[in-house]
Amino acid sequence: MPKLYQRVTGPLAQSPGTVIYRGEKRVEAVALELFDYDAETLRETRGPELELPPPGRGHGVTWLDVDGLHDTDLLGRIGKVYGLHPLVLEDVVNLHHRPKLEDYGGYLYIVLRMLSFDREEWRLDSEQISLVVGDGFVVTFQERPGDVLEPVRERLRREGGRIRQLGADYLGYALIDAVVDHYFHVLEGMGEAVEDLEEELLGSPARGTLELIHQLKRESILLRRSVAPLRDVASSLARDELPLIGAEVQPFLRDLYDHVIHVIDTVDSFRDILSGLQDLYLSNVSNRMNDVMKVLTIFTTLFVPLTFIAGVYGMNFEHMPELAWRWSYPLFWGMILVLAVVMLIFFRRRRWL
Repeated sequence: MPKLYQRVTGPLAQSPGTVIYRGEKRVEAVALELFDYDAETLRETRGPELELPPPGRGHGVTWLDVDGLHDTDLLGRIGKVYGLHPLVLEDVVNLHHRPKLEDYGGYLYIVLRMLSFDREEWRLDSEQISLVVGDGFVVTFQERPGDVLEPVRERLRREGGRIRQLGADYLGYALIDAVVDHYFHVLEGMGEAVEDLEEELLGSPARGTLELIHQLKRESILLRRSVAPLRDVASSLARDELPLIGAEVQPFLRDLYDHVIHVIDTVDSFRDILSGLQDLYLSNVSNRMNDVMKVLTIFTTLFVPLTFIAGVYGMNFEHMPELAWRWSYPLFWGMILVLAVVMLIFFRRRRWL
């Protein structure tokens, strides 16, 4: 199960801060997207090579979005421009981090998991996204193009919005909030899958139902592992006195914390429901087996005395008076039929049938 434990490839025990990308190469070339804006102006540029504006220019906000992490030379150049610690770049290319927040004084480093749920395959897709939020700039690192941040880009393109009025701390909040809001779409898809399983169990479960329950339960564990650490991240952003977070952004971060708690509670509910569905499936299988065994037992009990009578009169003794009677054969069948009917009536009155 590669999603539960990722195999380590490449050299180990390297010097701290060594930037070595060990993940899968998901794009041929790294793509850069730059938003440079203030309340009145917006400059949006894309391309494999961009002129990176240095931070601390005194006005406006810069958002650099990096798609693709295999070009370590480019990452090193970005790190020099924005003064990123080597350990930050090492964490950016290490794709198996849990969500976390680290304060480096001049900037905040935040790791999130960007999730999507495949309704057809019932599988969860997880991608790491790293954010660097500094004074007047935000840098995001993603594994591949295609994300859940397009609503934030659309808000930047519209004039007069709050996001254009506030600083980089609000942009960082907006990006995190977009990732968290997409969790609700994941929960919606997973909830529909759970409801389908529940209806199938209450109807006529197939042999593959248990496998589907186990798969969905495994995906819910992965979902919780990706979301649960975000509680500490949201709590630190909302409650810790971080110099880079302005007072006007604090109410939004508290609302973000509430959303994270809601997501975690829903995931825990799914896990409990799936455990109950697994128990329900095993109970249904056991009940069906009991019904089969009851029918077999009744037939066995019904035929035991009949077999006994047939066995007695099937013996080859010479002196058996009943064998010479004229009506012995009809009497034999009459005894068997009467005995069978009496036993069936007895079973019915005892509600065994």
